Amino acid sequence: MADILSPTKPLAVNPLKASQPIGASLAFLGIEDCMPLEHGARGCTSFNKLFFMRHFNEPIPLQTTAMDQTTTVLGADDNVIEALATICAKNRPKVIGLVTTGLSEMQGADVPRTVKEFRRSHPEFASVAVIPVSASDTLGCLETGFAGAVEAMIKEFVGLTAGARKDPRQVNVLASAMLTPGDLEELRIWIESFGLEPIILPDIGLSLDGHLVESGYSTLTYGGTSRSALEKMGESVATFVIGRSLSVAADLLQEATAIPDWRFDQLIGLSECDAFTQALAEVSGQRPSSYLQRKREQLTDAMVDCQFQFGGAKVGIAADPDLLGALAQFFVGMGAKIVAAVASARSGRLEDLPIESVVIGDLEDFEILVQQEGADLIVANSHGAEVARRTGAALLRAGFPIYDAYGAHSDAWIGYGGTRRLIFTAANLLAAHYQELQPYISRYRNEAAE
Repeated sequence: MADILSPTKPLAVNPLKASQPIGASLAFLGIEDCMPLEHGARGCTSFNKLFFMRHFNEPIPLQTTAMDQTTTVLGADDNVIEALATICAKNRPKVIGLVTTGLSEMQGADVPRTVKEFRRSHPEFASVAVIPVSASDTLGCLETGFAGAVEAMIKEFVGLTAGARKDPRQVNVLASAMLTPGDLEELRIWIESFGLEPIILPDIGLSLDGHLVESGYSTLTYGGTSRSALEKMGESVATFVIGRSLSVAADLLQEATAIPDWRFDQLIGLSECDAFTQALAEVSGQRPSSYLQRKREQLTDAMVDCQFQFGGAKVGIAADPDLLGALAQFFVGMGAKIVAAVASARSGRLEDLPIESVVIGDLEDFEILVQQEGADLIVANSHGAEVARRTGAALLRAGFPIYDAYGAHSDAWIGYGGTRRLIFTAANLLAAHYQELQPYISRYRNEAAE
């Protein structure tokens, strides 16, 4: 059980976390025909949009209510109503995710009341779902904002379907923010190999996987979970929850539908993959395919091949709690030692980790720990590149944002195949790092040579 160490600094010097509005908007980007709308200043949304575009290398639909000095003081309800009406008229979305920001939260904006006012003044847009999400920049992190948006979507779409007829082949999947588009693609194939049809909420694997559309360009999301699929989640026979951060969302879904669920903190590692495969077999009544068994054998072979690179290696991880927990358990399971663990926010997941301590802090705290402990490998987003350069540790990029490596958002590290790829990637980084170490030369030998 890990000790959770609270920050003692009054501010973040080298920020690690991305804000809650980014996380909430990311969740809505996994919904088909959707437009996320951030209730805040124009610059805040531009900043978030830039992060998304650099990470995914895709055009990102994201709008703002454009609060300014006057509306911040006197009230910005008219901005919200005008923005909603304009988006409905011009873009014709099926879903609008209305996300608050630090500015509107500090103002005390009553967004649900404003949405009711929009409904009263614009009945012609009654078919468009508007989902408000409270997401202050000052609290939580990307992961908690993402989870909040998932909870709001469950309340909006799933509540009315409780008690409906069950589809024996349909299952729900609640996918946390730690899963990349590549992970979700791998997860879909994994589930479908058992003859099941997953409804993934949200499915950024269908919208942000980097694909071209026949129309050439869309002002809305390019894909994702459809609204009709969300409204059918109550007809599923089981729910799989990936990520501790979605526990509240899972409770809401189970309360609304009475569907049994299976909850997993992660799908990286042999035992975790086996547990998920067993759950799929129980739900579907089918045995794992020979292809899946072959992938498992390949993973165990990779673990044997690379064990000497991981044994005793010193690893540092800086990430949101779900991802930090998944990677910490993976590296400990491979024989490495976690010498520096820094999370962007608190979470019950952190206390259960098999490491000594976790610091709630920023990349400055992370760099100090990495330097003190002499880490061989650090795992962080692109902002960790400077930490790696200054400390001499190898860098494994993970999390958000990653803007200095092509295709990083499509990497899949879950499942038997994904874990195998992660093992090879990390082992190669460690091998290269050890080769760069200068050989030890005794000072006595130098003196003798002189």
